[in-house]
Amino acid sequence: MNGASREALAAARERLDALTDNTSVDAAKLAEELAAVTALLDREVSLRRVLTDPAQAGEAKAELAGRLLGGQVGGETADLVSGMVRSRWSASRDLVDALEELASIAELTAAQRRGVLDDVEDEIFRFGRIVASSTELRAALTDRAATASAKAELVRSLLGGKANPVTERLVVRLVTHPRGRSLEAGLESLSKLAAARRDRMVAVVTSAVPLSDQQKQRLGAALAKLYGRDMHLNLDVDPEVLGGIQVRVGDEVIDGTIADRIAEANRRIAG
Repeated sequence: MNGASREALAAARERLDALTDNTSVDAAKLAEELAAVTALLDREVSLRRVLTDPAQAGEAKAELAGRLLGGQVGGETADLVSGMVRSRWSASRDLVDALEELASIAELTAAQRRGVLDDVEDEIFRFGRIVASSTELRAALTDRAATASAKAELVRSLLGGKANPVTERLVVRLVTHPRGRSLEAGLESLSKLAAARRDRMVAVVTSAVPLSDQQKQRLGAALAKLYGRDMHLNLDVDPEVLGGIQVRVGDEVIDGTIADRIAEANRRIAG
């Protein structure tokens, strides 16, 4: 991607991260809907050209996207796509490439939440090795005469019950919608996205009052040192914690709130 598209993709990825940092957002559903929008715009060349036309106002393009997607996808997906079409894109195809990448990232985020991202990354790599070792399998998965449903069924017969459902969905999308890429290139791209996602951890921090910038910096540095990875802080304010903070990283909880200390004291008294 050229400069404008790279900036637009970076902004879209930030918006996606902000969405998926909220654990109430279904990342797998978001991925499915983004993949559907990708397929739509890949088919409808004239539509994607309208949505990336630099001569059109960004708000007008966002409104058009909202009308087209309204009722077809969830509000989070519609808002994300509307934000993307407000941006400038160097080429109309870049918008579709970006949507496809966001769909994959959302799937990988779902895997990360369930603690299976490492498994997914390993399965994608191993599937690539299997394809590389079998010319017949590669031919079947890349046969232009074969239907998308036939290719999907072949992938499911190979991976169903043996690989994580996220891996299966990612590979099915790749082989049914290669979008001009080789199978090897598509698998390599998925592997890189998985590796990049693994390096980013999210800490959900709950405090009675908003943290100052200095407090956030100190906490982020301490958590990065503790976990050995860069840490993104997702901040939440809950007066019921009374004081102190609670930090949740994946399934691990570090509770330093006054409310927790009071609850612990009550448990000891009751015991």
